[in-house]
Amino acid sequence: MFEFTILVIVISAFLTLYRMVKGPTIYDRILTANIIGTKTVVVIVLAGFVFKSPQFFIDIALVYVLINFILVLAFLKYVEKGRLD
Repeated sequence: MFEFTILVIVISAFLTLYRMVKGPTIYDRILTANIIGTKTVVVIVLAGFVFKSPQFFIDIALVYVLINFILVLAFLKYVEKGRLD
């Protein structure tokens, strides 16, 4: 059951990737990148349940969430001001 859910999420991530490439504005592209990051976190957690070791995979997912959040904020600041300082 988890494997099927992972497959559906990966397929929807590829459909979201199309929107990221085709997005009309930079903000659409940033939003879709964030959505793909969220789907990646869900896949990592589900993989933990598939491999019967969710504690290890949840730690990895939490680190990935923090990195994804910081990168989105930094990219939005760069788009808005043209610099990161």
